Amino acid sequence: MSEENALLKDSRNGVLTLTINRPNALNCFNMSLLKTFRSTIEEVSFDRAIKVLIITGSTEGKNAFSTGADLKERAGMTPDEVRFYIQTIRDLFTSVEELPKPVIAAVNGYAFGGGLELALACDIRLASKNAIVGLTETSLAVIPGAGGTQRLPRVVGLARAKEMIFRARRISAQEGLEYGLFLEITEPENLLGKALEIAEEIAKNGPVALAQAKYAINKGSEVSLPVGLSIESNAYSVTIPTKDRTEGLTAFREKRKPVYTGE
Repeated sequence: MSEENALLKDSRNGVLTLTINRPNALNCFNMSLLKTFRSTIEEVSFDRAIKVLIITGSTEGKNAFSTGADLKERAGMTPDEVRFYIQTIRDLFTSVEELPKPVIAAVNGYAFGGGLELALACDIRLASKNAIVGLTETSLAVIPGAGGTQRLPRVVGLARAKEMIFRARRISAQEGLEYGLFLEITEPENLLGKALEIAEEIAKNGPVALAQAKYAINKGSEVSLPVGLSIESNAYSVTIPTKDRTEGLTAFREKRKPVYTGE
């Protein structure tokens, strides 16, 4: 498989679907893919035509969302190269988390290590019923290094996150649903359709409002309520002078669908 095709793109109705496409390596991340992924996220950030991002894995061969780092490549790295790799993948996933657009992870199979860490950086996580996920790094004598120790506890709670990481335990999609890791699970053949359904519904809304809502939720969840309310107030104020806000009110008055431009 050519590394040039390691990240596939499909855009429709304001929704961009990125498919990690290294099926022979269970869609794991090598440095080449990380660089391509990073540049793509940077492009998406400034592309007004893209309202929502979906991230999934190739379904060729064994179904895998991503099994994390390319350990074959990692085995040949020096300690300094490993540190650079970890910094690169951590920064990439943070850029996904901070993307000013909603991001949906469609977890279609195995998601271990960095694969699950990528899903954790997304806003909404859906999974196929055959998905198996886990932060398994301690079994390799390292720890999650791309945000897993920080994001997993915030999603499933401190005790559950510690148990999963300490035991390097792999869990089923059903367990993930019960833990609050996944919003919904579907039959494998319905996963991407469900993700697109949600994404297209989101994409109808005001882009500036979506960006500010995401910012307020993400930043406000880490602070006290009074500080969070201040963050919300500031985020709201950004939407007030926009053309989209005027368009939304006008469309409501005229009983038609609004046409938002992100301005």
